Amino acid sequence: MENSFLIPCKGLIDGKSKEIQRDVYLLVENGIVSEIGPQRDMPNIDFFQGNIKLLDYRYGYITPGIIDTHVHMTFSAEADTMGALTSKSTSAITIEGVNNLKATLQGGVTAIRDLGAPGYIDIALRNAQAEGRIIGPESLVSGRFITMTGGHGWQIGRECDGAAEATKAAREQLKQGADVIKIMATGGVLTPGVDPNSTQLSEMEIRAAVVEAHKSGKKTATHAQGIQGIKNAVQAGIDSVEHGVYLDGETADMMVAKGTYLVPTFSAIYNIIKFGEEYGIPKFAVDKAKMIKEVHFESFQRAREKGVNIAMGTDAGTPFNRHGDNLFELKLMVDMGMSPMEAIQASTSQSAKLLGIENTHGSLEVGKKADFLLVKNNPVTDIQNLLDFETVYQEGWKIDS
Repeated sequence: MENSFLIPCKGLIDGKSKEIQRDVYLLVENGIVSEIGPQRDMPNIDFFQGNIKLLDYRYGYITPGIIDTHVHMTFSAEADTMGALTSKSTSAITIEGVNNLKATLQGGVTAIRDLGAPGYIDIALRNAQAEGRIIGPESLVSGRFITMTGGHGWQIGRECDGAAEATKAAREQLKQGADVIKIMATGGVLTPGVDPNSTQLSEMEIRAAVVEAHKSGKKTATHAQGIQGIKNAVQAGIDSVEHGVYLDGETADMMVAKGTYLVPTFSAIYNIIKFGEEYGIPKFAVDKAKMIKEVHFESFQRAREKGVNIAMGTDAGTPFNRHGDNLFELKLMVDMGMSPMEAIQASTSQSAKLLGIENTHGSLEVGKKADFLLVKNNPVTDIQNLLDFETVYQEGWKIDS
């Protein structure tokens, strides 16, 4: 079978160990990792009577497929993201979503969590991918994110006020088939007239939505930039804080105690500042991105020092934050102080744990899905080598570029 093969390599990064496994082989059968061992013990492919092919990669490295825990597949990285979304038809957004999924997989990302889309298009895209009708990463999706009336992202979100409405809003997303509930705890960069540091949904409102999600066995995530909003969400039992721009030491300690993850999404701010008004990004968004850049970096450093769990997310789809360029986030994480191995683990096994899919994804281990990248040069010595990967495999199938 085409998704069954034996592949020896120079080095294997399993996504969990701190060291590279040297001169080993990976045996994939029907898209599942069935053996990993030293090349001196590598089985003879004749034993498999032609069902297993040899894929010789003794000159290169293998890493797990990357997991991006914060994307928006229905956003297409236009300068004015919200303006584009509200002016396009549902059909146009859906077609773009199909293309964005394909680009993301070709870019080395084999699983994603989509954290907000208009009209439940993300749920339709997830189902189409799972049924093999379109090409893309495996997806967990949130449906419409929950925001206060006039809150961040209100243009495409589910507006609510009060705990009872937050409960109903969460139940509506679950009814539609959402895998995760996304909540807006603070203002943000892309909504005009909103301060990123402002508190929006209250702790009581967030808790109501979190309780509904957890009752159904679903996880939760919050957009949270300002410190009080972050604190409200963590106290309410949120599973991950997205962005975490104004994170302080006290709240970081609380996150460690509760096991709450931080998903920093450096790519979003980086691209807004890089391209700026010259490329059509609204002035209010550029000004706010510049305002929070340094404090965002300081908060990330504080979280690392405190031992907060960190997962990789890009916020792909926001201005010039293009689908398919997701792996650039790892370079930014390294630039912000992580070692290449730490960034890889945050983007594989740690991201899988956050999403609750660690039994099947996130590391190269026997019994897990054969999602991996072939990388010519060692990504642990230079993270840029990972960005320049040669081939991506999903469940043992080679993904053509």
